[in-house]
Amino acid sequence: MLVVIDSNVFVSALLSPISASASLVTLWQRGRFSLLSTPEQIDELNRVTRYSKIRQRLNTALAGRLINEIRNLATLVMPPLPKVLVSPDPYDNYLLAIASAGAADYLVTGDKRDLLSLNKYEGTKIVTVSHFLNLYGQKS
Repeated sequence: MLVVIDSNVFVSALLSPISASASLVTLWQRGRFSLLSTPEQIDELNRVTRYSKIRQRLNTALAGRLINEIRNLATLVMPPLPKVLVSPDPYDNYLLAIASAGAADYLVTGDKRDLLSLNKYEGTKIVTVSHFLNLYGQKS
């Protein structure tokens, strides 16, 4: 199963190691599904985890380790990505482009207003962390 995880879910997992987001990341780390990402998403995670308001709340070593895991273990979808202009938030279109280019089964996000309102893009189901965990019989 191929999955794209929104960057906000990774940040949530880092900020709260007992959260549903952390459980999702653990499933990936245990090989329960394959993660699709891009160098751009990895750069975004690097940048976001260095924001002072976030850096104060997380373990920077754990953030660095997760980013390295993504870089080394995820299937990287390389540019050029398809141009996507369907999300109400234009900054989320790159996630849909990753999903499209990588033929993802799921895009997992916490973005209730924009991405989740689409429900599906091409063949990719757009779901919450809790919904995805329920698919695996995990508590969220």
